[in-house]
Amino acid sequence: MELVCPAGTPAALEVAVDAGADAVYCGFRDETNARNFPGLNFSREEMAAGIAYAHQRGARVLVAINTFPRAGALALWHRAVDDAVAAGADALILADAGLLAYAAEYHPHQRLHVSVQAAAANPDAIGFYVEAFGVKRVVLPRVLTVPEVAAITRAVPCETEVFVFGGLCVMAEGRCSLSSYATGQSPNMHGVCSPASHVAYREARGRLVSRLGNFTINAFAKGESAAYPTLCKGRFATRDGAGYLFEEPVSLDAAALLPGLAAAGVTALKIEGRQRGRAYIEGVVRAFRKALAALAAGRPIEGAGLGALTEGQSTTTGAYRKVWR
Repeated sequence: MELVCPAGTPAALEVAVDAGADAVYCGFRDETNARNFPGLNFSREEMAAGIAYAHQRGARVLVAINTFPRAGALALWHRAVDDAVAAGADALILADAGLLAYAAEYHPHQRLHVSVQAAAANPDAIGFYVEAFGVKRVVLPRVLTVPEVAAITRAVPCETEVFVFGGLCVMAEGRCSLSSYATGQSPNMHGVCSPASHVAYREARGRLVSRLGNFTINAFAKGESAAYPTLCKGRFATRDGAGYLFEEPVSLDAAALLPGLAAAGVTALKIEGRQRGRAYIEGVVRAFRKALAALAAGRPIEGAGLGALTEGQSTTTGAYRKVWR
């Protein structure tokens, strides 16, 4: 199975390639990609240089243009498609049907992937993208069990890609409105979930309080690990007590499920984390490269030992084993 790794910066791209990534995904420095954070992403020149670096070392680059265009601003997204193709991208990762139509019409030889932001999670939806736009791969949402992934993979006429490590969104991707409700900036259109400009921390009664916009998200005792404030991973008080209503701040780690995903026919394994640093990229890529080598050799897959790089220093298999809330 192909190992698809994140790169939020040119330096991270080089680290991912050198650590053993088969493919790297990245985006331009604007709202056309879903990780539009300050200090991240690529200029046009950096994208072309990064693609050349990867190609020289046998790796591929997938350019994520995976937000939904704003009405009246289509030119920005069309230009991103044109520039990614001109830079030599091996595939474009797109979510919007109109943008897929544009890419298929004006760049008919360009390989297209359906982004997880499209939330295509059944054979009929995926089949539409294949028939209408000639897509070659779909990135499946993180709400499916391994048997469900297998059933979809058997039924669709394209490759499937699944997430195996990193941040875990508890919503169906591309359908979340919580962050935009709190901040006015949509993760699906502006590319920013819980933008740093709206995040604040303060001390109160001996605890560290985190806020997003006008909402208090969490309060941490001294010495307690403090996660980044997102509404879906907040801790709230209800009539039944205080706790995490949607999901605890933990990271996905599906290393132990690689044999099942291989048997399911999955083509590619995706690591989340374009907003993470180079140490994270190198550590996770090397760990999964080792796990895939063990799988190929028929050896047991050892624990990745990546706890220090996870959110809240804790992991979950998410929906893959249906123990997710």
